[in-house]
Amino acid sequence: MPSWSNVRADFPALNQNVGGKPLVYLDNAATTQRPQAVIDALDRFYRHDNANVHRGLHALSMRATDAYEGARARVAKFLNAAAPEEIVFTRGTTESINLVAGSWATANLRPGDAILLTEAEHHSNLVPWQLAAKRTGASLRFVPVLGDEGRLDLAALDRLLTKEVKLFAFTHVSNTLGTINPAAELCAKARKVGAISVVDAAQSVGHLPLDVRALGCDFLAFSGHKRGGPTGIGGLYGRRELLDAMPPWQGGGGMINHVDWQESRWKPSPERHEAGTPNIADAIALGAACDYLDALGRDKIAAHDRELAELAYERLSRLPGIRLLGPARGRSSLVSFAFSDIHAHDIVTFADEDGVALRGGHHCNQPLMRKLGLTGTTRASFYVYNTAQEIEVLAASLERILRFFR
Repeated sequence: MPSWSNVRADFPALNQNVGGKPLVYLDNAATTQRPQAVIDALDRFYRHDNANVHRGLHALSMRATDAYEGARARVAKFLNAAAPEEIVFTRGTTESINLVAGSWATANLRPGDAILLTEAEHHSNLVPWQLAAKRTGASLRFVPVLGDEGRLDLAALDRLLTKEVKLFAFTHVSNTLGTINPAAELCAKARKVGAISVVDAAQSVGHLPLDVRALGCDFLAFSGHKRGGPTGIGGLYGRRELLDAMPPWQGGGGMINHVDWQESRWKPSPERHEAGTPNIADAIALGAACDYLDALGRDKIAAHDRELAELAYERLSRLPGIRLLGPARGRSSLVSFAFSDIHAHDIVTFADEDGVALRGGHHCNQPLMRKLGLTGTTRASFYVYNTAQEIEVLAASLERILRFFR
């Protein structure tokens, strides 16, 4: 079992004070901090191996290519994909979903088809499908979320998931509610009616053990920066036969076999979906992040994060006038809350005076917020370097804020 209090020393950015007080970083659902091993991987590439990949024959280019493709294989192993070719490097979850919406959806959807989503989707898993629906004439359907606990209405899902649905896209873990959706069950239901499944794993990839073959998903989108990796890098897992059949979303160098004046022929996946010079250094550092998380143990990370989130839910529930969202038990690594008479931005600003970093706002969940009768919430989110003591610091800060405003 890792010594979680010692893990903090692996993350240099945490070794600082804010307002004269030790930093309590609880904004991990927005982005996590990076361990030294990831920073070292970036530094090592730029110091020793910096070159473009795939087309160079000199030593640096060959080393860079080996490291870049090695990172792809490492991510494939992390997700238990069948082959490295099932991993397309992107800028992150948003770009991955847009790739599927811009390529697969545009090529396969027609008027009369339906795209099924849930009411808990981040804008990154809503807006691309709105655009795809307008391009193709498909319609949008939504699985309801039940109350503040944020469970999906599975009875409604069975009514909505008809043969007209060609694609079902859903979040694995809600970035506002902390609810963990039954992803394998949802993918199986989609497969039963012949629909393609797209899993938004932005909030689960660094917190829960993920096995794309066990989930049975067709596509899975994730970001590196929410799991200890760099910003600007992430990936799309897709079943090989789907990726190879999809037309390119972008054109340029590196993704072609042959170019003529009037037409071109594409390489197979993943090259056909990675036009231009890729984000080489950050992909390599993403592989280092996989090594770091596996060394800690992903089952242990999941248990640690769940324990902190449940502890925070219980501790904050004692505060007068608080409204907590998401389930009390069996939640993922965040707690979202609101006070009727204090704006979320005020809470975040005052908490910062105590060295506590929180996130306030609608969390790119505007339709969900309106359904819940809220303009926004304050969110505390946890990762491997957070401790139970930091939850007490958070609670004390909130008690101070309540005294000030009331």
